[in-house]
Amino acid sequence: MPVGTQATVKGLTPDELGALGTQILLCNTYHLYLRPGVSIVEEAGGLHRFMRWSGPILTDSGGFQVLSLTPLRKVTDEGVIFRSHLDGSEHFFTPEKVVDLQERLGPDIAMVLDECPPYPASREEIEKAVKRTSAWAERSRKAWRRKEVTFFGIVQGGVYRDLREKSAEELVALDFPGYAIGGLSVGEPKELTYAVLDWVVPLLPPDKPRYLMGVGTPEDILEGVARGIDMFDCVLPTRLGRHATAFTRRGRINIRRAAYARDFGPLEEGCQCYTCRHYTRAYLHHLFRAEEMLGPRLLTLHNLHFLFRLMERIREAIASGTFHHLYETWLQERGG
Repeated sequence: MPVGTQATVKGLTPDELGALGTQILLCNTYHLYLRPGVSIVEEAGGLHRFMRWSGPILTDSGGFQVLSLTPLRKVTDEGVIFRSHLDGSEHFFTPEKVVDLQERLGPDIAMVLDECPPYPASREEIEKAVKRTSAWAERSRKAWRRKEVTFFGIVQGGVYRDLREKSAEELVALDFPGYAIGGLSVGEPKELTYAVLDWVVPLLPPDKPRYLMGVGTPEDILEGVARGIDMFDCVLPTRLGRHATAFTRRGRINIRRAAYARDFGPLEEGCQCYTCRHYTRAYLHHLFRAEEMLGPRLLTLHNLHFLFRLMERIREAIASGTFHHLYETWLQERGG
């Protein structure tokens, strides 16, 4: 899922996203609550009409942003008191309020409020977060009214196996339509990220979507799919594109490097994205050196196309029983 935090994927129009083959977008409740305000989105007819996107939308609860962007906050069993990172105003999120805000925004899929501790955190801190996350999930389940908005539960537990298993079991008992795995890609080593997936995924219902939050490098996607993950989101492809970095089969390249000033080939040989079909590395190098807006747009288009094509190949490989071959070949090509 491309990340459209504030009801936009930076630099791209909904038509461009559709042409890329985008299936679903992610927007963020915390940011939209603060600006422009849920009432304005609601008055516009909901997120789809507000941003002119006809495909599915998933909204994150904003819990991660409250805990990561707001230095002045207080977490209690009732909810989270925080100050806006925009103007310092004080706000209070409860599980019920977050359900209400998202139902008013009108996405197709929404996340319940959870507590996402930082890494590293003590076992005691993680235990409290798991207890709150389960209690908040139960309250959210009871507050859920609009069935056209589908709520997912979020598994927490840090890097402690027993706490991850406890969180997963308690959330599965609440019978959500889908489950997310949160609290990863927050600074822990990759081996621990993959270990957590090995512990948690087998405990989640195989007939319901399994969503790995905030993870989206090509390698992480392959490792996640190999362990049973269905959905991913990450700011990385768009953020890297805005900072002159492109995905290729052999790894990332930074187009600002002087080596590309006279390189008249495409970003990636054989790539059929708009950028690679029309422009050279030399031209893209020039755009970034000249600080032209077109450069970030073109690399964003390429990076999203690259990941969408990877997901297409993964789906084809799963259907044909050749996923293991794709997995091994991809990692070998990238030096994995």
